[in-house]
Amino acid sequence: MVVEVIPKAAGFVYGIIAFAALAWLWYSGRFTRRRAVPFLIASAFFGFLVFAPVFPYQFQALVLGDTAALGSPLPVALAGLLAFIVLALIFGRIVCGQVCPAGAVQELMHLVPVKKRGRPESRVPTAVRAGVFVVFLAAGLGLSVNLLGLMGLPAFFNLTVMSVSFFVFLAIVLLSAVVYRPFCRYACPYGALLAPAASKAVYRLRRTDACIGCRKCERACPTGAATPAAGPGECYLCGRCTEVCPVDGALVYGRGR
Repeated sequence: MVVEVIPKAAGFVYGIIAFAALAWLWYSGRFTRRRAVPFLIASAFFGFLVFAPVFPYQFQALVLGDTAALGSPLPVALAGLLAFIVLALIFGRIVCGQVCPAGAVQELMHLVPVKKRGRPESRVPTAVRAGVFVVFLAAGLGLSVNLLGLMGLPAFFNLTVMSVSFFVFLAIVLLSAVVYRPFCRYACPYGALLAPAASKAVYRLRRTDACIGCRKCERACPTGAATPAAGPGECYLCGRCTEVCPVDGALVYGRGR
């Protein structure tokens, strides 16, 4: 479905605008899961329309030096990917949450009303993703192997249904109906870079003195990031915790303690 005549830059422009809008919604206290749905749909649409801004695959193309897949010179692509890592260091993983099409399709699939599986913990997925990241770099830099291509990420968004790899990523998307974001949490190489940055984010979700310790946010969080002992690196800013919090002002997005 990807329309070749539309430059990939259109997707990145959307990504910047969507990021700014979402950051403002969080900062102003106006973010809700319902308001996030249009962004998820638009992000998925841009993934199928121009295959951008699918950040993990742009990172894959950068590692392989594939300027055709990037749609821009290597220095420009590198600067763009580094810029969003810096933004994660300031605002958290908004890119992963609602901007990246790969994350958006999984988030939308997880809205399907079926019984969910998997434990909401963050350490094991982080360790697995770190191992996959090492394999990803070895495959790309050492063997020039397109690992995400084998996983079907481009085939899925290009609707290359005659390809076996299309069904590989389709299976991952379908799995995300019951397991929260399996690709993002276990395999995404760009997420492996964004998570450490987001763990030190200046603006993040924080508990205030108004918290009554009901732990509803912890039970609602699909990654375990709401647990006090966990860091915010695995927080996708999905809004489930703020949605169930019974006390206004107990859980806020901001800076400070």
